[in-house]
Amino acid sequence: MTVTTPDPLVDRPGRIMAREMAEQPAVLRRILDEGAPAVRQVAQEIAARRPRFVLLTARGTSDNAALYAKYLLEIRLGLPCGLTSMSTTTAYGARPDLTDVLVVTVSQSGGSPDLVASTRAARAAGAITLAVTNNPDSPLAGVSEYHIDILAGPEKALPATKTYTASLLALYLFVEGLRGGDGAPAKVLPDLAEQLLARQDEVRALAARYRFAERMVITSRGYGYPTAKEAALKLMETSYIPALSYSGADLLHGPLAMVDNVSPVIAVVTDGRGGQALQPVLDRLRGRGADLVVIGPEGQVEQASAGFVLPTEGVAEEVQPILEIIPLQLLAYEVTIARGQDPDAPRALAKVTETH
Repeated sequence: MTVTTPDPLVDRPGRIMAREMAEQPAVLRRILDEGAPAVRQVAQEIAARRPRFVLLTARGTSDNAALYAKYLLEIRLGLPCGLTSMSTTTAYGARPDLTDVLVVTVSQSGGSPDLVASTRAARAAGAITLAVTNNPDSPLAGVSEYHIDILAGPEKALPATKTYTASLLALYLFVEGLRGGDGAPAKVLPDLAEQLLARQDEVRALAARYRFAERMVITSRGYGYPTAKEAALKLMETSYIPALSYSGADLLHGPLAMVDNVSPVIAVVTDGRGGQALQPVLDRLRGRGADLVVIGPEGQVEQASAGFVLPTEGVAEEVQPILEIIPLQLLAYEVTIARGQDPDAPRALAKVTETH
């Protein structure tokens, strides 16, 4: 008779999210080794058509990836960029002239009806349409002229982790392809991602500060701002803690009034111009006695109440968001576990959101 030993992880809350977070270094390597040539080919074909500006379409986590692409396109290429309001076409029936406009739709599943409908409408209006998804057989990929596969593999946990970092890397390589770059600064990412994931004990200790938090504020500037928004989303959808994300500049325009010495503030400090632009905000937060936690370079963490040092020395600022989010994914996971909840299955959520 064969005796089967029970797997102690089978019924553990969060086991799927934990496994998918751990897959991120392998996914990043796969994109660099196997996906980069196809991304470069798509970029070259689109660059030859000389789009006059770019519109980015997405929802949820993919919306934060699209915001990252907006920073890349505007800073690295000087192309005007906007985030679309899909209801203008799907609900109101607007038909703008999109001749020679590049419309990039980012979606993990490629299955949301509003994304498909808005992309179809954009293509009918003359746009160059590109879908960036984790499913080349999806309806979205089918209605788009071009497609980039982020090669993340199946993602089963409801909170998106590996598909987010994969989307960022794919979008970075695409923008580099548009400008004729080789994406070499991204080559360090898989090894650094492994180092970050190996420091989960540090994050678990940090999570103890937030087990009973009633709200949190997350702030950044520049390339780090999409990270702040994605971190807030991860915390809200897993632990149910109201987490408010603000650009550092916007935080000073009113929301700073709600900051006190009880509700924690997490600052994502990118090592570069974005971090420099955030300095006056950090000074104001310290002046208000905020419980300030910094995710960033060592010198910045030393000046905060607590933090997590990122290995960003010598790493190009534009690829740092792919590393910044990893400890914040771990934080959302650890806080949720500490609160006795299951991060794999947040209440009231589905993997594919059927918005119209």
